[in-house]
Amino acid sequence: MAERRHRRKAGEASRRNTSFRNTPLRNTPFRNSLSILPSLFTIGNIFCAYYSIMSTLNSRYDQAAIAIGVGYVLDGLDGRVARLTGTNSEFGAQLDSLADVLTFGIAPAILAFSWGIDWMSGARDLSAGDALSPIEQHIRSGGWIVTFAFVICGALRLARFNVMAQRPADATSKRYFIGLPIPAGAGLLASIVHWGKTPIASPGSALLWCLLIGLTAFLMISTIRYHNFKELGIFSRRPRVTLVLAALLIALIFRHSEWTLLLLSVAYAASGPVARLAQLVRRMPLPAHTNRSHGSAEAPPREP
Repeated sequence: MAERRHRRKAGEASRRNTSFRNTPLRNTPFRNSLSILPSLFTIGNIFCAYYSIMSTLNSRYDQAAIAIGVGYVLDGLDGRVARLTGTNSEFGAQLDSLADVLTFGIAPAILAFSWGIDWMSGARDLSAGDALSPIEQHIRSGGWIVTFAFVICGALRLARFNVMAQRPADATSKRYFIGLPIPAGAGLLASIVHWGKTPIASPGSALLWCLLIGLTAFLMISTIRYHNFKELGIFSRRPRVTLVLAALLIALIFRHSEWTLLLLSVAYAASGPVARLAQLVRRMPLPAHTNRSHGSAEAPPREP
């Protein structure tokens, strides 16, 4: 009887332990508090977009560019925090997409137009009666078009990314992005503004600036692959090397932010087209005369 009572108590204790282990963590207060952290980073990303736009309107272009860079960091942290805490949700994904459209679409487009086109040949004095030349008017109209195209292409890039994220992942999708990511496109424009500081005043430079914005918009909706570097982190195979490189990069950004950010953004934006061009060159067939010459050299001589 005592042995049966002991087995019953042991069974009840094991059932309680099993039910405790099987209790989903999402229903615990600790899990609910952790689910707020990724959204806080996303809200900070939205604030960076608002601060960048307000700084652009007040002609503080360097601060606007820095705000976009801070939003870039926050955009990377919210996803990592959500994965580490296991608090991924559809609501957070949709909120992150809306924040990306603001911070990396609208904010850099307004900054690019105000810094690179609006100051062209005294365009700030249009209210005083100073008229633009026909060429400057065309460049200004083109600036409206390319900056709006940047916003539209960025939104299309995000929509395509969200659709592809719902599909089963393969080895290629884990290593590459299809098209230039919109944070990288915004970072390219912001790094140039942060490096140049002084707004563009000549029509020729403004025209080149418009071409660069249009090229960046095209790269975002293209099918060119870009490395995503997701395997790099503290949980990678070589975490010490990653930490050392990250420390050196932070030191360079802290000491020489203008040149470091500019080189990084340009190198990443150009890495996709360069890799695609190298792939096309490798696939090109050898010239016919080269094949004939090699064949004639290797073939044995025939007897008469």
